[in-house]
Amino acid sequence: MGSGYGSNFEAIYQYFKEKPLKILAVISDNPNAFILKRAENYNIKSICINYKELGKERYNEELLKVLMSFEPFDLIVLAGYLRILPELIVNRYFKKIINIHPSLLPAFKGLNAIERAYKYGVKITGITIHWVNENVDEGEIIEQACLRIEEGESLESVERRIHELEHYYYPRVIERILELI
Repeated sequence: MGSGYGSNFEAIYQYFKEKPLKILAVISDNPNAFILKRAENYNIKSICINYKELGKERYNEELLKVLMSFEPFDLIVLAGYLRILPELIVNRYFKKIINIHPSLLPAFKGLNAIERAYKYGVKITGITIHWVNENVDEGEIIEQACLRIEEGESLESVERRIHELEHYYYPRVIERILELI
């Protein structure tokens, strides 16, 4: 599931394209999300449930229906998905939903984490892959990776290196989780 550009989806797809993994669908809340186009380019079902058109309650109802239509499945992977999942979905799929966050949680939860960490002046930042629970960016940590911010390094450089960490670690953590199921 994603709301934007889909670079993590791309990394996941490229990592698994020669392996026995089936991505059932890509789901987005944003009709303009490039992740949908990426999915279509790989002949993966792409589904848009337009949050702005439906509003929160109807959106959540439709999302649950779509997810249920794919049952049984092993894992829901959030990759740049910018909505908070409702408790009903989190509870139904507990320990089946993972997320990647561009900070070393519990620091810099929520939006704009890279920029906030950079402006705060941290020397070490990174990524966290975690199980999703009912609280934003507070689920059990599965994996973390860090990087040192170099003296005088630009925000753009830090963002690029964070994305490189995400693209390396996320597919490998997904693979490890699926091997345990």
